[in-house]
Amino acid sequence: MKQRENRRTATWAGMVICLLLLTLCGCASQKETGDSTQTGNEQELSQIVTDTEATDDTVGEGESVETAAGESEDGSSEAVSSQSDSGARPQSEEAVTEDDAILYGDEQEDAYLPLLTGKRVALFSNQTGIVGDRTRGEEQAADTSEAVGEGADLQPFGKNADGSDVIYAEHILDLLLERGVDVTVVFSPEHGFRNEADAGASVSDQVDEKTGVKIRSLYGSSKELTDGDVSSFDVLVIDLQDIGLRYYTYYLTMYDLMDACARAGRQIVLLDRPNPNGFYVDGPILQEGFHSGIGRLPLPVVHGMTLGELAKMINGEGWLSAGKDAADLTVIPCQNYSHKDKPFIAVRPSPNIKDMRAVYLYASTCFFENTAISVGRGTEYPFTIYGSPYLKGAAGYDASFTPVSMPGATDPPFRDQECFGKSLRQLSLSEVQSAGIDLRYLTEAYRAMQETAPEVSFFGKPDQKGRYWLDLLSGSDLLRKMIEEGKSPDQIKASWQEELAEFREKRKPYLLYEE
Repeated sequence: MKQRENRRTATWAGMVICLLLLTLCGCASQKETGDSTQTGNEQELSQIVTDTEATDDTVGEGESVETAAGESEDGSSEAVSSQSDSGARPQSEEAVTEDDAILYGDEQEDAYLPLLTGKRVALFSNQTGIVGDRTRGEEQAADTSEAVGEGADLQPFGKNADGSDVIYAEHILDLLLERGVDVTVVFSPEHGFRNEADAGASVSDQVDEKTGVKIRSLYGSSKELTDGDVSSFDVLVIDLQDIGLRYYTYYLTMYDLMDACARAGRQIVLLDRPNPNGFYVDGPILQEGFHSGIGRLPLPVVHGMTLGELAKMINGEGWLSAGKDAADLTVIPCQNYSHKDKPFIAVRPSPNIKDMRAVYLYASTCFFENTAISVGRGTEYPFTIYGSPYLKGAAGYDASFTPVSMPGATDPPFRDQECFGKSLRQLSLSEVQSAGIDLRYLTEAYRAMQETAPEVSFFGKPDQKGRYWLDLLSGSDLLRKMIEEGKSPDQIKASWQEELAEFREKRKPYLLYEE
């Protein structure tokens, strides 16, 4: 902090000297020309000074909060630092300074390591638990997380602009062990600790080859926590990257862990991360009777919260079996982050989310899962393309692809069959982001297939309770029925606006960051 103040003082001194020199030059120039307006150089310097004042004010507020203890007792965000509109992973063309960068929860060691001293610690994480979501050395500038401008979202996670592999910074597990923390077990979510398993695949327990720590899988046939699991630790640390959607299952594993900790009196320390889809809220609320492995809480499809905020809501709304505020929860919030930001992330969050465009489109194209339409699993572009053999000859469905077996998609839908559909990789990034959940893809494909293959069930097969996969994804059968009735995307989206407004009010007490 002192170094920041010294840099700030030096910057101000340099600016004052430059301003004096420019003023003298401007006066001389004005005497010759009779022009009383500001010179271009003076205007530019004046703007720099103005921008610096705004930055310094924001940094000063952010520095005042060093731990999660700044939260007020009622769970409000009054004592949380004011958040700037800039993030560490911006898409702005302006240069980003060190003081503008988002500071992740896991980077604030002074805030959470004292809570772990002398305790047996369990870690809930996966491959995304890279401290600060950062890369090392020369890789930093070329990493997708530092990419600027539209089109950068198409660059695959894990690859630099030149196609070389990204070298990531330290994992939270390694950091904790280096700091002498007694990590007794690591809990992993869907896809496993190393992000290699197919969607929905059962993952077995194992031992981490690098550290020798036991990895306990909480997805698949052995996902139920046992008394032995809970008795093996005193504090649960949570650090992994979510993408903010109700059917993205990491938060459900977090919920199960929180529930077990609340019942057993175990402390929870959550190291928060930005939500790349945290800039909007959209979609219908999950209704009773449609709970499943991809949704159990009354949330919209896009809830617009970080895992830290969602954990606070789970605890505060009494959604845990032990009741309201039953969990001993401490959230280490990010600094310099707000919900206005659209930060890039650096690590692939799951096997078939391969770039930032997929992160943004997932809320819209995931509705095709388990229908007669492929979302591109078994290709390099899942969730950013879609198509089907049944759409052959349909007007406007002239993009083609053939799914094949590959890691993370060993048996994709329509494997080795040519699919005809659309690519969304040419859309401007701003168009993708501003559309929110875009139902045009789903409704138009449904109508097109009524022409090309009316004998095929577009929505696939229902389960024993009569629920289609789309019903579980959307949270009720209303979306499917409105599509079948021929409702327009605008009419469908209008149907969930009232419940969304109620949800936004309900979540306000749990927000840690400025909207």
